Amino acid sequence: MACADSSVDLWAIPLVALNMTVRKKLGLYLNPKTTVAADWMAVAEAMDFTYLEIKNYDSSENPTRKVLEDWQSRSTDATVGKLLSILSNVERNDIVEDLRALIDEDVRKYCENQKKSSEPPVQVPEVDSCVARSLERCALTREDDPEGAPELFDAFICYCQSDFDFVHEMIQQLEQTQYNLKLCVFDRDVLPGSCIWTITSELIEKRCKRMVVVISDEYLDSDECDFQTKFALSLCPGARSKRLIPVVYKTMSKKYPSILRFLTKCDYTRPCTQTWFWVRLAKALSQP
Repeated sequence: MACADSSVDLWAIPLVALNMTVRKKLGLYLNPKTTVAADWMAVAEAMDFTYLEIKNYDSSENPTRKVLEDWQSRSTDATVGKLLSILSNVERNDIVEDLRALIDEDVRKYCENQKKSSEPPVQVPEVDSCVARSLERCALTREDDPEGAPELFDAFICYCQSDFDFVHEMIQQLEQTQYNLKLCVFDRDVLPGSCIWTITSELIEKRCKRMVVVISDEYLDSDECDFQTKFALSLCPGARSKRLIPVVYKTMSKKYPSILRFLTKCDYTRPCTQTWFWVRLAKALSQP
């Protein structure tokens, strides 16, 4: 299934390419329950969600949006082409026809952005330095050896500043004990001066075996944490991902993030299990 540009295979375009306008319109079509046309429940079932999962979505204000978000985070085949195929299979060709122009436009923008990000920056020879660049400029962390291998870590810690006291305890329990793990803590280990998004992407994908996500109310309001979590999920999506380890260390007033609910979390909020908590977390981070 191709878009207006026949050279683009929609089955290869991830669902993240669809912007909020398309997602909102999908909700307008699919959220209302009707006996004459398939609704969001039929779409969720075609996406392999279970009966209990679908029943839980029923209490959501916008179940279509929740289904799309969770399908995107848990499934490796969550693509634009697959979504259009599902809509056709449940006989909602009316949605496909009405939204096709908007979808094609989102895909076009996504492809353009992907192309731009893959192209090397333009360098004007006249203003380039004649001095050879030092390898030290490629260093990301304080312990990077400019002439050797890059510094590697057992886990990247995704956290908010307000949660740093718990991160400090994590350092004491996992690095300064018999576990002898090596954690990447941004405020401690990363050199200042570069783009946060670029650095964290590099560290999460190439320098760290896993990522520990410290969940809190403040975490839910952090753009940096949201980016880091979704980036890590994109590298190994789905409920079977061993790359991401969610950690809850205090009682939350806000709802636990839905994109992580398919992953087994480590719960520190139970006082009787706090010793066991560190043993379990260390074991998870020590796995090959």
